[in-house]
Amino acid sequence: MEEEIYFPDTDLDLSFTSTVTDRTFASSSGRSSLTLSFNDRLSTSSAVTTSSTSSSTINHRRQDPHWSAIKSAKLLSSDGNIHLRHLKLIRHLGTGNLGRVFLCNLRDSSARFALKVIDRNNLTTAKKLSQVETEAEILSLLDHPFLPTLHARIDESHYTCLLIDYAPNGDLHSLLRKQPGNRLPLQPVRFFAAEVLVALEYLHAMGIVYRDLKPENVLLREDGHVMLSDFDLCFKSDVVPTFKSRRYRRTSSSPSLRRRRSGCLSAPAEEMSYEREEIVSEFTAEPVTAFSRSCVGTHEYLAPELVSGNGHGSGVDWWAFGIFLYELLHGTTPFKGDSKEQTLRNIVSTTKTAKFHVDSDLDEARDLIEKLLVKDPKKRLGCARGAQDIKRHPFFDGIKWPLIRHYKPPEEVRGLVIKKSTRAHAGHVTAVTPRSRKSFLWRALSYLLRGKSSSGGSKNQSNSNYYHYVGKSYASRKRV
Repeated sequence: MEEEIYFPDTDLDLSFTSTVTDRTFASSSGRSSLTLSFNDRLSTSSAVTTSSTSSSTINHRRQDPHWSAIKSAKLLSSDGNIHLRHLKLIRHLGTGNLGRVFLCNLRDSSARFALKVIDRNNLTTAKKLSQVETEAEILSLLDHPFLPTLHARIDESHYTCLLIDYAPNGDLHSLLRKQPGNRLPLQPVRFFAAEVLVALEYLHAMGIVYRDLKPENVLLREDGHVMLSDFDLCFKSDVVPTFKSRRYRRTSSSPSLRRRRSGCLSAPAEEMSYEREEIVSEFTAEPVTAFSRSCVGTHEYLAPELVSGNGHGSGVDWWAFGIFLYELLHGTTPFKGDSKEQTLRNIVSTTKTAKFHVDSDLDEARDLIEKLLVKDPKKRLGCARGAQDIKRHPFFDGIKWPLIRHYKPPEEVRGLVIKKSTRAHAGHVTAVTPRSRKSFLWRALSYLLRGKSSSGGSKNQSNSNYYHYVGKSYASRKRV
């Protein structure tokens, strides 16, 4: 059982110094220290400026007990807002680029939250002060299951405190370090990558370019689903949503050939499939006009156009998504050199390309990563129509995107503790190789038939939302 250490009710004394790790760096130095002294007297007479988000805007959290606890605390508050006196700090969780994060809970409640505390006196530049406001503004806009909810913003003395969701499973980078070879099997990679893709799609639809995707910023909730964090490097742009129909050509197995396959073992391979054209209506909201010259981010994840300083747009997120996929599958990043400078040279080099494991199971993943790591952003997958083109890649075949928030997280990942939910999930991820697809389908069919026969046709025990993937079965970085 986790030991809880509560700090005094009226005095919060959290004075300590810690070293920023080499995975979250400032451009001025590889190592730096930041001291947080939080000794302000918390009383009802303190000069406090507090603003809280409106509960009516958080539609996907209406049934969440944490949100219910927040609403109850606001009702009991004299001015209808959350203040520091309503919180009990438990322990320090980590240090970010701008401030520190603490685990806390509401008094007289078991609901736990993360409190990001930013000491504005320690932010010596206008740029960092602007980043604080950028993060607070963006957090206040978010309403998505794979992104954090800003429950309250509290401005006390020279501190800005952001009360957000707590992710007890830590971050994906820490989880990777617990795996053999610091990498994940293909099935969990698909699960985490799909949820991150949906989160990025949502941000881009709001005109937000993230610019800080990496495993450290992908937190894991208690139910095993992801939550992106750290939005201080984002920038906003205009976005024009479009809805249009497009033609796609797909290669599929002929149903008649599948029925006759057992008697046609000698049929030529080219006769076992056919091309079909389908018309699909799709919604696209990609900030294609986004533009910035700021060189920010984590050096191993920087896109070539960002390193060059000639200006970049939303395509930097799709490059980072390719690096993210590569690291989950290989345990390292593809352009990492012996130093930060060498890494940046490898990124912008026209001859340096990503090297992949010789593993046929990764063919589809390799094809997707290569299309994301195109150094010319105009030719990079996702830069024209955003996440829609990436979702249609064979790597993600089989995903029912509208149901993704109800999929079961991969339980076989070492170190991932998933809280059992009282509500059943709609489906889960199963990686199926092409060789086993036929036997898999026969097993599924026989299962359905057994279900019908055992229930006398009155009840069907099958899960209509079950799906499978048609695929093949596989120390901290610094910021600029």
